Amino acid sequence: MNSGEQVDRQERILEAALGLLSRHGISGVNMRAVAREAGVALGLVNYYYEDKSSLIRAALHRIDERDLKLVAPDPASAPDEQLQKALRRVADPELLTTQHLSLRLHLWALAQAHEDFALINAAAFERYLDGLAALIGNAKPELSGDECRERAADIVVVQNGMWLTALLGVDEASIHRSIARTEQIAFAA
Repeated sequence: MNSGEQVDRQERILEAALGLLSRHGISGVNMRAVAREAGVALGLVNYYYEDKSSLIRAALHRIDERDLKLVAPDPASAPDEQLQKALRRVADPELLTTQHLSLRLHLWALAQAHEDFALINAAAFERYLDGLAALIGNAKPELSGDECRERAADIVVVQNGMWLTALLGVDEASIHRSIARTEQIAFAA
């Protein structure tokens, strides 16, 4: 097996775990179910992941990676535009799907129920907040670091609320108002 095949299989396993988590929560994730969902042998799942906890940790890290991409700087754009793009990315249609939002809810619940998962989640939240605060600071250099971080925290509350209410089928106009609210917070004088 070459390294490309290994990455592909490991990716399929992790995506299978994420899919099971989003549909069934932690109770729906076991090594056998992940293997079946990924279309690989059980031994291969055990090769990459020691146990269910290591698989869940990997899932949390994957969501962290995706979230960091939301606030990743784009050197080809002006600071204001970078911030505006980041604020709008959270409403990408792929993030507003029932599957993704359900996954988020399950992962947040796991973070409340398991200390190891809580630490991963807290660190991921801090990295996201730091990334968003940095974008705000670049767009609004007159703000202190603390002010940027406060604004970032306020924006995250609106973003999380938007994600949660999107599960209820909130109309698109509400999503646009939420994005506009985050822009008001970020760019306020």
